This record gives sequence, C-alpha cells and structure tokens, in this order.
Amino acid sequence: MNLWGVVAAVGADASDGENHPLTAGQRVAVDPAVPCWRCETCEHGHPNLCPNHTFMGVYPSDGALREYMVVPARSCFPLPDSISAGGGALLETLGVAIHAVDLGHVRVGETAAVIGCGPVGLLICKLLKLSGLEVTAFDPLSWRAEKARDWGVDHVYPGGENAPQELLAQTNGRGVDVVFEAAWADATIQQSMDMARCGGRVVLVGIPGDDRCVMKHSTARRKGLTLAFSRRMKHTYPRAIKLAASKQIDLDDLVSAYYPLNKALEAFEANMRYDEGVHKLVISVAG
Repeated sequence: MNLWGVVAAVGADASDGENHPLTAGQRVAVDPAVPCWRCETCEHGHPNLCPNHTFMGVYPSDGALREYMVVPARSCFPLPDSISAGGGALLETLGVAIHAVDLGHVRVGETAAVIGCGPVGLLICKLLKLSGLEVTAFDPLSWRAEKARDWGVDHVYPGGENAPQELLAQTNGRGVDVVFEAAWADATIQQSMDMARCGGRVVLVGIPGDDRCVMKHSTARRKGLTLAFSRRMKHTYPRAIKLAASKQIDLDDLVSAYYPLNKALEAFEANMRYDEGVHKLVISVAG
C-alpha cells in the first residue's frame, strides 16, 4: 500500500515522523506500517520488524482507497511541492529500495547484480548507480529491461536459467560483490548465490509465493556468503523525499498510468496481467 494525502485535521500536539508539528493542509506521504513503538524490537531501532505492527490495507486494517482515513501523525512525512502526485505515491517503494541497499553495505567502485526489474528492482539499480557501482540487471520483460538501460544500468540480460552463467562469463568467473534478489524468490535465490563472489553479500528482497526459501547450503557455505533478508524499510522516508525532490531519482518515470477510484479494479487487473509497459499504476481517490 503506497499512499500520500492532504491532512484534513490533526489532534492536539500532533508531530510528524521527524517530530515536527503537523498541520492541516499539508501534503504528506504516509508510512502504511504502524509499529507498536514499545516492544524490544522497536526499542532496538527496528520498527520494520515489530511483531505487533499493523499495516494499512492488510486485514484487519483498511487501506487508502477511500476519501478520508485516520493515520498516526508519526506516520506522516511532509511532501515538498516539487514532488508530484505520482511521485508521492511511489515514495514507499523507493524507501523499500533504500533499505535493501543499506543492507547490502555497498561501496563505491564495487560490482552488483539485480535480479528482477520491477519498480523495487529498478529503484535499487538507480540507487546503486548513484552510489558509484557497476550494475548488471536481469529481467525477462522487454519494457523493464529497456527501462533499466534508460536508467543507466551497465549490463542488462533477460534472465532465466542461464543468468548465472551469463554473469560469470561477463566477470571472468569472479562474480559480483553484492547481489539483490528482487524477483519472485524462487530459482532466483540459488541464482543469487551463484552470482556472488567468494565472500560476497546477497540481499533477498523478493517474497516467495510458497513461503519457502530454497538454495544449496554448500554454495553459500563454501563461498562464505553473507545473507540479508530485507523487510520493508526503516525510517527511509526522509531520504526518499530528498532524492525525489532533488530529481536524482525520477519517480514519475515509473508511473505508467493514472486511474480514478471507480476504475481501481481495472488498474489491479492490468497490473496482475503484466500488461506491456506497466511499471506502476496510480489510483487517484480525488479524481
């Protein structure tokens, strides 16, 4: 659930996610995850892992396909006028990508591979390029691969079962320093292990449909790989807003179409069909 809105009313002493006063009329991005802020995990600085959290749009919490909703002030982050409606809707997606890159502990001049060029994967690619890495990306959908090229990715392949062999041939058998799996987390998990160099890092971002993670233990063990599982994001909205406002990342370039609320079903169907050219579809409640 990616959302932003305009504050209609606030409670007494309402403060936003950076502890600034929140006022009616402000445009704000809203973090859909609501942690408890009281458990051990939250106290240790990991609200994205809170076992007591609720999430807007996931039962029993309603989502944002409505004209008004009540949200915690702390979940709101003011948007500058330079960020469009479409850009505001994609800030949560950018935040997920930022958190994944944080987990990869990337360094200038390193090499990286990204499996999957959906919105999160493409944003990971862009962040890696901004960080000074050589990036190789894989995706079987032609329009996603083309977007990766447009965004400056150094090497783009269609993926599939030969993806590790293509990358190893490109790197003379070394592999890359860090791999980000941002696809369906199926055979691509093992492919990530195969692509990483000895002593490399692998960040698993994709969510498997069968809730299982399958890989050869020997590959990860013998290479001494460091694995990180990425869950949502951790206070990344301020950085995401700065990147979007500065135009270092063009979120509008990922918006494929806008739909009014009464055609929301059409938007979901187009997304589920993987219609050609679709990256992100934005539903406008205000019309």
